[in-house]
Amino acid sequence: MPMKKALFTLTAALGFLATAAQAQGTYPTRPITLVVPFAAGGTTDVVARLMADHMSRTLGQQLVVENVTGAGGTVGVTRVSKSEPDGYTILMGNLGTQAASVGLYPKLAYDPRTDFEPIMNSAATPMLVVAKKDLPVKDFKEFIAYLKANAPKMNYGSGGVGSTSHLTCLFMESLLGVKPQHVPFRGSGPALNALLGGQVDYVCDQTVAIVPTVQAKEANGLVVAVQNRLPVVPDVPTSAEQGLPQFQATGWNALFAPKGTPKEIVAKLNAAAKAALKDETTRKRLLDLGAELPDEAGQTPEALAKLVSSEIDKWVPVIKASGVTGQ
Repeated sequence: MPMKKALFTLTAALGFLATAAQAQGTYPTRPITLVVPFAAGGTTDVVARLMADHMSRTLGQQLVVENVTGAGGTVGVTRVSKSEPDGYTILMGNLGTQAASVGLYPKLAYDPRTDFEPIMNSAATPMLVVAKKDLPVKDFKEFIAYLKANAPKMNYGSGGVGSTSHLTCLFMESLLGVKPQHVPFRGSGPALNALLGGQVDYVCDQTVAIVPTVQAKEANGLVVAVQNRLPVVPDVPTSAEQGLPQFQATGWNALFAPKGTPKEIVAKLNAAAKAALKDETTRKRLLDLGAELPDEAGQTPEALAKLVSSEIDKWVPVIKASGVTGQ
């Protein structure tokens, strides 16, 4: 190669690297889109907006929440997976979109394990079973008996096929040996509205979305699917107290970027997310909704990557055994 051409090529390469480094060093220079793959008002949406509010202040640029719904959240997730890996389009995914989807959709357009850069797990969310007010049951034991006697005539709402709310109800059905009708919505927010309107008999939902409804006694909180009662709804018994100790379910919501996003940008986003969970106001709002926040060891990208892999290993066999498939 001639000397002049070699020098030009080297200069161009160094210039590109310098520009890339400068871009990463000043990131972000414009608003960031945070895709929520479900309708507004559900758990993932609520967590995303609480995190985005504080992260915007830390990063000095607005995180704009965009709800992209469809196919149990996989439409929005697919969009993020195919976005430019520049840190300006990120995702708030959850158990359904990043784990259950692998078992539900044979032609899934993304691989949760390889098509994303994990940023941070934001919140774990214990699951509750909540019935409409006029369902003739006083507690979870009566609900179980009623469901077993009337399953073909009953229905439940969820945030979509493969959503955390769907998986939890599916898990409960498998334990009880019943098959009521599933009514999928484009997010747990619309499913909750259907419950309040009496269009569905019950939902299995995450605390962040459902706790205010239970506290206001607009619906009947029957059980929490965790080992200990939750301080935010202390009158709702645990599954063990109600005779079904195997029924344990906790959802989660976490931040991801497209594969190939520079490590420096992922680190900035991770630091901003950590700062949000350290903020007393943000922490209190999440905790008041029944969320469980990860400790420092659980706030790393590596910890989130391990969580995704372990949840895929846990839920895919359950889904395949059920015979349920995505749309």
